[in-house]
Amino acid sequence: MRIALTSIFVDDPIKAHKFYTEILGFHSKEFVPDAQLAIVVSKDDINGTALLLEPRGDSFAKDYQEKLFTTGLPVMVFGVDDLEGEIERLKNKGVVFRDDLTKKEWGLENIFEDSFGNLIMLQKTG
Repeated sequence: MRIALTSIFVDDPIKAHKFYTEILGFHSKEFVPDAQLAIVVSKDDINGTALLLEPRGDSFAKDYQEKLFTTGLPVMVFGVDDLEGEIERLKNKGVVFRDDLTKKEWGLENIFEDSFGNLIMLQKTG
């Protein structure tokens, strides 16, 4: 058994799809704007775990997302081989980072805002 699909809530799946593909560099796996359906996957693993950019609406998801954000908790962790290089690349594209690069016992990490209501952690994997 393996994880095939996971999701995060976003306030606008169509705009989030553009950010996740054009800024973060994910590959569009399925995109049906009229149905508010946006699924992306890592360009490094096209057949790997997919990420559904789930419309949050005004449901319980909005409260959940806002509480995570204001508490400073990331909703997702993305792994990269060159953390410092990826941070620089994303900053050059206007991505807002929350804190300085930190070294934890499990590796280097940093947190950025996806501009759709979420904090995402970048973690060095290589």
